[in-house]
Amino acid sequence: MSNPRNGDTKPPCLPRNGLVKIPTQPNGLGSASITKGTPAVKNRLCQPSSVPAILSPALAHRSDLPIPSLASPLSLAALAGVSSPPGASLVGLNTSECSEQPSPERLPGSPSERQLAVDEKILNRLFWYFSACEKCVLAQVCKAWRRVLYQPKFWVGLTPVLHTKELYNILPGGEKEFVSLQGFAVRGFDGFCLVGVSDLDICEFIDNYPLSKKGVKSMSLKRSTITDAGLEVMLEQMQGVVRLELSGCNDFTEAGLWSSLNARITALSVSDCINVADDAIAAISQLLPNLTELNLQAYHVTDTALAYFTAKQGYTTHTLRLNSCWEITNHGVVNMVHSLPNLSVLSLSGCSKVTDDGVELVAENLRKLRSLDLSWCPRITDMALEYIACDLHKLEELVLDR
Repeated sequence: MSNPRNGDTKPPCLPRNGLVKIPTQPNGLGSASITKGTPAVKNRLCQPSSVPAILSPALAHRSDLPIPSLASPLSLAALAGVSSPPGASLVGLNTSECSEQPSPERLPGSPSERQLAVDEKILNRLFWYFSACEKCVLAQVCKAWRRVLYQPKFWVGLTPVLHTKELYNILPGGEKEFVSLQGFAVRGFDGFCLVGVSDLDICEFIDNYPLSKKGVKSMSLKRSTITDAGLEVMLEQMQGVVRLELSGCNDFTEAGLWSSLNARITALSVSDCINVADDAIAAISQLLPNLTELNLQAYHVTDTALAYFTAKQGYTTHTLRLNSCWEITNHGVVNMVHSLPNLSVLSLSGCSKVTDDGVELVAENLRKLRSLDLSWCPRITDMALEYIACDLHKLEELVLDR
């Protein structure tokens, strides 16, 4: 879409399955999202990109190719480290591609635009310049571009987010058919976030995703109705899962954790799950001896729970985030510093009953801390800063919001 006044080009808004990159979370669980035509995704695609243009002026006015036109001219050959011959045109499929006669302006023996546009060596270098959203659009241009873009190396660190309504196609007869996940398997995704799913949806996902048995390393379930039975089946069938996140799942119980948690899990995040209390922490501490990271937001966990951790976890666990655990007091901090002496990351955000004395315990006993979050702790005063300054010499990050 061009502006006749200044000749600038803007990328078109196009319907597609967008892939939106999300900044990596501190807990490392989940870093990307797949959505379908949400306003946020459309707005991102409508913004001018900072990537150099790969389209010739002739191509910029064509509406039949869903390629976002970009800022300044630069040939594919230049991006690939190949010097462009004098008079060579910009890379793109312009009107001359339909003719078998070489352009008069093109030097004899120089590669054609069509050859450059599908040269896999050049494309492999070029596509690194594009965002995840743009890669999804570019993969729809032609089979050659899709073949290059569907290499797993272009999707490392991204996690698809699938809502329950996106998992099924409605057939003409009204029946539901589970969508094909082959495209995700080709790109080698080893982590998924499922939103609003039930036990049946999870079983369908396991049956239809080719890498589900061994290839999926991280699973996140949000606002889902998974029960104890569904959780047990998922962790029994998906033998590769080592990172698990449960957020807003109110139908599983502490008994479900006792029956389903497996020793291979090294990172666990549980938040906004109303049935999680001290017994859940007991299950976590006894069933997960290799736990390195625990993120917990639970309103009913008390000081007692922090004494359950074993000596094995005291050696392996380096990250503990207790967010809005309102019942935790300084007595819980005492239990924690003795159970988990090797912590390097600690968050007490929203633990409103912790005082300066609790911070003093942390500073005196957790000398390896590199990150400390004391946000939303209203009982902490200037005295806590003195304890931190005197003892936590390895500290690199301190959060004092609110």
